[in-house]
Amino acid sequence: RLRAFNRLQVVLQHLKMSKQTDSTAEVLLEKKGGAGIITLNRPKALNALNLSMIQQIYPQIKTWEQDPETFLIIIKGTGGKAFCAGGDIRAITEAGKVGDRLLQDFFRGEYTLNNAIGTCKKPYVALIDGITMGGGVGVSIHGHFRVATEKTVFAMPETAIGLFPDVGGGYFLPRLSGKIGYYLALTGCRLKGRDVLKVGIATHFVESEKLPALEKDLIALKSPSKEKIADLLNSYHMKCTIDQEKEFALDEHMEKINSLFSANSMEEIVKKLKQDGSPFAMKQLETINKMSPTSLKLTLRQLREGASMSLQEVLRMEYRLSQACMKGHDFYEGVRAVLIDKDQSPKWKPAALEEVSDEFVDSCFKPLGNDDLKL
Repeated sequence: RLRAFNRLQVVLQHLKMSKQTDSTAEVLLEKKGGAGIITLNRPKALNALNLSMIQQIYPQIKTWEQDPETFLIIIKGTGGKAFCAGGDIRAITEAGKVGDRLLQDFFRGEYTLNNAIGTCKKPYVALIDGITMGGGVGVSIHGHFRVATEKTVFAMPETAIGLFPDVGGGYFLPRLSGKIGYYLALTGCRLKGRDVLKVGIATHFVESEKLPALEKDLIALKSPSKEKIADLLNSYHMKCTIDQEKEFALDEHMEKINSLFSANSMEEIVKKLKQDGSPFAMKQLETINKMSPTSLKLTLRQLREGASMSLQEVLRMEYRLSQACMKGHDFYEGVRAVLIDKDQSPKWKPAALEEVSDEFVDSCFKPLGNDDLKL
């Protein structure tokens, strides 16, 4: 009887899914062959994640994980411009101004989803074609395979809006080679195309126009193992010649990045940049000077601590930080300056690194008791 019930559940699930494939839904959840396919479908908003999308994707991943007929999960975006440009920051800002519960629910839901992807037992393939930033990195980086294209633009630009590189940034950024993760986190530097592969954010590189064929081949695989999926991705990757000869954009600066960003404090990093005095160092200094001083200090500590934590511990720490930022000034000011008024001149409070006390930074990392994130 239990079997019949399970079968009924699967049938109902499929019926529910076929309803959701209407083109107005913000996220499309479909089963094709042995593949569960998640399509982020807010092209006008560059597929930014909102809470209702998160609340649809999470249970679907959990269902597919348990379903013996689902062998892999594919996630992609519509519209050709972006895979996913981040979380729905505007909605969060509006909620913050009126003290809405969304401030807890959004981050809790998002990080729980990031963890579900990081622990997913089924092979998870993210097609990160186009802009992939912030929350978009969170729904791709923790999966087994990330396929970048010549259109991919990766960044964790949070320090520019009074936040920190969340969605598990404290886990994956310090694990990139050398100090490149610290550099990407503090400066919000954008990486394009093959560079996303070279730095280790992507696992494969395929030209954008080949993605539909790749997806079709993935769907056609008969009860595929992780190895079979890897073989298929490798065969596409090997055939792709776009920008093959191109040097890694940061190649000539890697030595500097590794030494300048290895300092133990933000003040020390700034001092090292000033002492170095090279055009590259001066450019980084200029960028860092535009960022929220509070965000910079939180981010540096987040990465230093996250380097030796599990993904679950990192997400718990980041949830605490997210709630601290929601109570502060800089996030709302950053969103105003960058996204709403677009005057690009935020007035940070405090305005200088020296004014952000260690006590304040400590307080942002304190446990929240019953309100902590439970994974």
